[in-house]
Parts: sequence; C-alpha cells; structure tokens
Amino acid sequence: MAIPVDQKVFAAVRNFYAAGLNYKAHIDWANSRGASHKVPAAPDIGYRSAAALIPTGAEIVIPADSPGPVEYEGELVAVIRKETKNVSEKDALDCVLGYTLGNDISERTWQKTDRTLWRAKSADTFKPMGPFIVAGLDPQNQQIDVRVNGKTASSYNTKGMIFSVAQYLARMSQYVTLHPGDIIWFGCDAATLPPLQAGDLVEVANPAIGVLANRVVRAT
Repeated sequence: MAIPVDQKVFAAVRNFYAAGLNYKAHIDWANSRGASHKVPAAPDIGYRSAAALIPTGAEIVIPADSPGPVEYEGELVAVIRKETKNVSEKDALDCVLGYTLGNDISERTWQKTDRTLWRAKSADTFKPMGPFIVAGLDPQNQQIDVRVNGKTASSYNTKGMIFSVAQYLARMSQYVTLHPGDIIWFGCDAATLPPLQAGDLVEVANPAIGVLANRVVRAT
C-alpha cells in the first residue's frame, strides 16, 4: 500500500512529534560545532508545527532575515493509524499505518538563540514530507540518502537509531494518546552539510518510499 502525501494527509495530522538526538553520530557532530548534548537516557520527544508541512515539489522558503546556516535533516517518519495508549514495545508497531520521509529544515542560528524551536524548526515550509506513506516496512532497516543538487550529502541506515521506533511509541503512549494521522519523525544521522542556498534542490530518498524533492528559495 502506498498513499500519496498531500494536503488531505496534512489535514489529518492532529499531533506532530519529533524525536531528538536519536543517532550518536549526529550528537557527536553537533558537539563538534559547540553543542553540549549528551546521549539521552530514554526516548525524548519534541513537538513541531503541522503548519510547516509541505509536499514533495513545493518550495522551501528561507525567511528574508535568516542569518543561516539553514540545513537539511533527512528522516524516517511514522504515521499512526489507530488510537493508541499504553502499548507495549512488542505491539507498538501495530499502531503504525506506514512510513514516509521528512526533511527537518533547521535554521541553526535561531536554533541556538531562541528560547524554543518555534521558528528554527517550524517556520512555514520547513517540514517537507512525502512522497508516499508505505506500509509493511521494517523501520529499523531503512536506507536514507540526502542529495543536494544531485550530489549525495548524507547516507545512513535507520538501524543506527539509539532508540527504536517501537521504543519511542511505547514510551510516548504511557503519557500521551496517539491518534490516527499523528506523525512522528525519528531524527537523522551524522552531519547535515552543505548548508542550503537559494536555488538548491534537496532530495531525501529511500528505495521503498521514493524521493522527497524540494527546491530552496529565499523570501525577499
């Protein structure tokens, strides 16, 4: 089953969750640039704005006053199919409709200086997602590649997650009810370079899901 990711899918998103620091190589890289992150002791989740979601083919718009750098983060995304509460790790994946791709566009200066991630991670158009939701995938063995202007910039496998999709879903459901249409993004691995510039084409690719492709522009 492959469901196109479009405005109908976006309208069904009740909650938008994002895993933080779920790959050790990404933590190490961020710390090499001055961060002081520790490897989480348990799955840690944050929130994003569903208003930032755009489909494949839509433009990523960098705000005119962004000092940059603006960087990609290619990620696996789970879409919830049924109301779920207090699920075990063993049964957690049964609540998933399928998986798609996300590009967690991040404005790094704002990420460092703002009290929250409200614009660094959730500015309009900063959350491309798609192109399809695909059922029956093993979320712990998916290859994700990011290309910028046709050149591979990042390549990793989701088996490198610190905490699995099932661990996240089980822990989350202890405290919050998961609802049909909810989405959970599961982080990226290693560096997220080069920074994106106006005119760039950024693609997040997976053999089963397809290619999420978006052109970058800058507001004037």
